[in-house]
Amino acid sequence: MHPYRLLLRLYPASFRHEYGAEMSTIFARRRRDAPGPLAGAALWIETIAEVLPNAALVHWDVLAQDLRYVARTLRRTPGFAITAVLIVALGIGATTAAFSVTDFVLIRPLPFPEPDRLVKLWEKTPGYATMELSAPNYHDWKAAAKSFASLGVYRAAAVTMTSAGEPRRFIGSSVSADLLPTLGVAPIIGRAFAADDDRDGAAGTVILSYQWWQTEFGGDPNVVGRSVIFDEKPYTVIGVMSREFHFPTSDVLFWTTNRFGERDYQPQERTNNYLYAVGRLRRGVTLQQARAEMDVIAAQSIQQYPKENKDTGAVLLLLSEEVSNRSRLLLMALSGAAACVLLIACANLANLLLARALGRRRELAVRAAIGAGRERLIRQLMTESLLLALVGGALGIAVAVVAVPLLARLVPATLPIAAAPSVDVRVLMFAARLTLVTGIAFGLAPVVRAGGSPDLDGLREGSRSGGGQKERLRSALVVAEIVMSVVLLVSAGLLIRALLTVQSIDPGFKPEGVLTMRTELPMPAYGRVATREAFYSRVLREIRAVPGVTSAGYVSFLPMGSMRGGIFPVSVKGDVEAANDTRRANNVAAIRYVTPGYFEAMAIPLKRGRDIGASDSRDRQFVAVVSESFVRRYWPGEDPIGRHFTFAFADREVVGVVADVRFRGLERESEPQVYLSSMQVADGAITFYSPKELAVRTTAPPATLATLVPGVRAIIRQADPKVPITRVQMLSDMVDLETASRSVQVRVLSAFALIAFVLAGIGIHGLLSFSVSQRTQEIGVRMALGAQSSDILSMVLRRSVVLAVAGVIPGVALAYAAGRSMEALLAGVKPADAPTLVTAVGLSVLMTVLGSLAPTLRALRVDPISAIRTE
Repeated sequence: MHPYRLLLRLYPASFRHEYGAEMSTIFARRRRDAPGPLAGAALWIETIAEVLPNAALVHWDVLAQDLRYVARTLRRTPGFAITAVLIVALGIGATTAAFSVTDFVLIRPLPFPEPDRLVKLWEKTPGYATMELSAPNYHDWKAAAKSFASLGVYRAAAVTMTSAGEPRRFIGSSVSADLLPTLGVAPIIGRAFAADDDRDGAAGTVILSYQWWQTEFGGDPNVVGRSVIFDEKPYTVIGVMSREFHFPTSDVLFWTTNRFGERDYQPQERTNNYLYAVGRLRRGVTLQQARAEMDVIAAQSIQQYPKENKDTGAVLLLLSEEVSNRSRLLLMALSGAAACVLLIACANLANLLLARALGRRRELAVRAAIGAGRERLIRQLMTESLLLALVGGALGIAVAVVAVPLLARLVPATLPIAAAPSVDVRVLMFAARLTLVTGIAFGLAPVVRAGGSPDLDGLREGSRSGGGQKERLRSALVVAEIVMSVVLLVSAGLLIRALLTVQSIDPGFKPEGVLTMRTELPMPAYGRVATREAFYSRVLREIRAVPGVTSAGYVSFLPMGSMRGGIFPVSVKGDVEAANDTRRANNVAAIRYVTPGYFEAMAIPLKRGRDIGASDSRDRQFVAVVSESFVRRYWPGEDPIGRHFTFAFADREVVGVVADVRFRGLERESEPQVYLSSMQVADGAITFYSPKELAVRTTAPPATLATLVPGVRAIIRQADPKVPITRVQMLSDMVDLETASRSVQVRVLSAFALIAFVLAGIGIHGLLSFSVSQRTQEIGVRMALGAQSSDILSMVLRRSVVLAVAGVIPGVALAYAAGRSMEALLAGVKPADAPTLVTAVGLSVLMTVLGSLAPTLRALRVDPISAIRTE
């Protein structure tokens, strides 16, 4: 082909057809008249410079003509235009919102330099896939490992500050001096922690978060060097972090140092796991190489400390994998649901456009007869599809803006990111690309249909001939919609069943009518047991005297609260194997210190023996109340009352047995539980586990609880105005939080299922309506020949039943596969759960019936004479 003809292909085909020959002739004459090679080259440069902008202008002019034409045709059919735009908006909006959340959690890199080199180091034992590090193991492993450029640790911290006479509790983190350098961050004001700040006995230093600096310190630029009082001890502010830095979670307000000493590295501390370790791999070191090295180091630790480190291994994961498998699976399910909705929307639009193209067959044939080429017809159809996609996509972005804050509740709270998912530039670019692809996708079917040569058959047949092949294509699209709607209905149904299952689990206590609050006693003022007991006794005595209060008690940590650990090894006399294996998973118990009245306040059933009493003081035999699972573990089938076990180097006598309580949440069984007297500890010992959570059971109606809270606060203030009061809430609300995330999951996936249900119903309605309109003459002939209304009804409904069966059978199979993939979210509900499958199938049949209702009534109202005369 001549180069100039190739250049002319930059113009639209219609333009080439009209002007191409003349332009070729002019160019050939000019080239023949060129005086030499240089003039010829200049002619080519001039021609190219002329054709490129002119071709673009011609294309733009044609596009403008097509847009005007499409706009006129859409104005003549506003129902079609509005329906198409809304369907696209739902598909684009749902998918964009799902992408925004999934991208925020799973795709975007963490906000640290070279985040792919950051890893999380854990311990593991046969009973725990991952667990925190002990201080001695962290110390030894850090010294031995060569794979890390740096390795730091952190743990949760909370402090009491008193300002304006009101003690308040703030959440922070205690870190090693090398944690911030490991993450690759530094304060924007002041300095980071130095090694001297982290040694035992060093003066207290603190780095503020940007948010706390603004709210608590007024954004004072001279805050560095300022002294603050945490728990009645002075700390010096040495820095302020950037606005973007949040670690390990978004609610952390400050960072102090751990200040480890020799006491923290003693052999017995190897079973005290409370440190989270973050490392940065050296450049050139792969994750697999680091894992292999840590396996060797962990094995050496077992050889050095065979009792304390028995079966203790090391686990190394990327920090970006901090999102739990359950959260990851949920977000993948969300993305899959959004994809199903988008595919249903595309199938629906393709069907609508196919029907519209067939209805315009005569128009297209006329346009072809008067000179419109195949390319021009295809361009106009694609322009119509893309225009609908563009308008629908813009509306879909608005839908996403509204939906993203709702879906943001699915974001795990453990992410070190403060910002929430939003429709930012990255998401907008995704939405734009998705809109383009969607417009092309649902516009392909009518474009392929128009790809054939319109002829006089189109003029003769008009819109009454769909053709069997086109009818099968439209039916296949509707069946695909039903399949995907069944998948979403079953998935949502399984999550609903899982939610109901979790809500039916007995937590082991009665949460209704229990007011809770945290009153963390400041140290060192309450370092002595007698001082704490005097506070507990006075507060509980006065609270129990409040009208409507039936009981009250303190516990170290409430079930299902922020602290779900407190798991310690115990040794039972006669259990030789357990006594020699302090790391064995079944040789541990959840330890809680309680005051008298706690079990009554929580309505935890006392099965045998007695409660912790006021007489269980430090100068008496140390006692314990244990759970039924503890008895089953150590004394199955025997009377546990009077039995003994050892905890914290002290002999404990079992005086009572209570029902098991789910400390770790409704969906996770807790270790056997042990309750100890708050008075039977040494002064200064394990003050972290001293009772701090108050439970008050009341018979007062909910409407009067607003007056109960100020009264309880006043009692605590009178006992000690320096004690901070936080986390005031009803116990029932705490339990409800256990299912809150599942409720969000159910609502989100149910919303997607509802959208799919409606869109598939619209698709069935559209297909059957078009089918009835195409068969009006046939229906009239049948009725004229004696067909009854029941025959016509059977003809239409038979089609809908075939569609339903064709979609439900593969839909159930795919739904079962989807259920298997999301089994971790189902709380024991089987993917083939019969009630869920039956309900989903029933809804699909109902959708088909509703979708076919209007076309069926329309078929029954056909007048035979008018139908026969049509066209």
